[in-house]
Amino acid sequence: MEKIIVQEHFEGQWLQLTLKDGKGNIIDLQMMSELMQLLEEFKFRPEIKVLTIEGDGKNFSFGASVEEHKKEMAADMLKNFHKLFYKFLDVSIPTIAKVSGYCLGGGMELALICNYIFADKTAKFGQPEINLSVFAPPASIILPEKIGLSRAEELLLSGETISAEEAHRIGIVNKLFDTKDILNEETTKFIEKVFLSKSAAALRYAVKASRVKFSHVLRNFLPSLENLYLIDLMEGHDANEGIQAFLEKRKPVWKNQ
Repeated sequence: MEKIIVQEHFEGQWLQLTLKDGKGNIIDLQMMSELMQLLEEFKFRPEIKVLTIEGDGKNFSFGASVEEHKKEMAADMLKNFHKLFYKFLDVSIPTIAKVSGYCLGGGMELALICNYIFADKTAKFGQPEINLSVFAPPASIILPEKIGLSRAEELLLSGETISAEEAHRIGIVNKLFDTKDILNEETTKFIEKVFLSKSAAALRYAVKASRVKFSHVLRNFLPSLENLYLIDLMEGHDANEGIQAFLEKRKPVWKNQ
C-alpha cells in the first residue's frame, strides 16, 4: 500500500503530498523511502513551483515509528530519516507543511524542514523524544535555527506539547487559521498569489540562497548527532528501556545510564 498520495494542481505547478498511514500517519521506513523517491523525481520536473505536505485525516503525524527506534533497527531508521532531510535540501522546491491535529516527533521534524508551516487551531506540536529517553537529532539543529536556542531548548528538554497558538507566537507556525477548511482555502490562495506567477527555476535558486547557512549547518552537524545517538545513546540502558516501555505500554524503570 502506498503511504504517500500525490495530487497535482495547476498543471503540475503545485503538488500536494498526503501522508497516509492510518490515524497517526506514522513515518516508517516505507514512508521515508516513498517520499525520497518522489523528491528525486520532482527534482527533474522543472514546472513544479511548490510542494505541500499534509496528513490524511485529523492528524499531520504522530512521528516516526517507535518500533523502528529499537536498537536493532535504529541505525537503518535514523540514517534513512536523515537522508530524507538532505534530499529536501537538494531538491530546493518551496515547501509548505499544512498541519492539523498532532504534529509530533519525526512528524514535527518533517514539518520543520519545510519552508513554511501553515496550521489550523486543532494543531498541536511537540518533540516528546526525551520522554522515551532519546533525543531528536534534526530538531536539535533545526529548531534553534528557526526559533532561537532558548525557545528550542524548552521544547527539546521538556518534551512538552504546545498549542497551535503558542507555536504561532514563537515562530514555528507562519500562518494560523481557525479551521482546516479555511487552512485549505487560504493555502490555495497563497500559492496562487505568491508562487504561480514566478519562475520555478528562480524559486529553486531562491530557496538554495535563503538556506545557504541553514543547509551548511544541517549537513555538517546532523552526522555528528547521528553518531551521538547510535554510538553513545543507544549503548546505554535508559534509551532502550524507554522505547521498550512505550511499546509495552508500561512505566519505564530508569537506571540513569
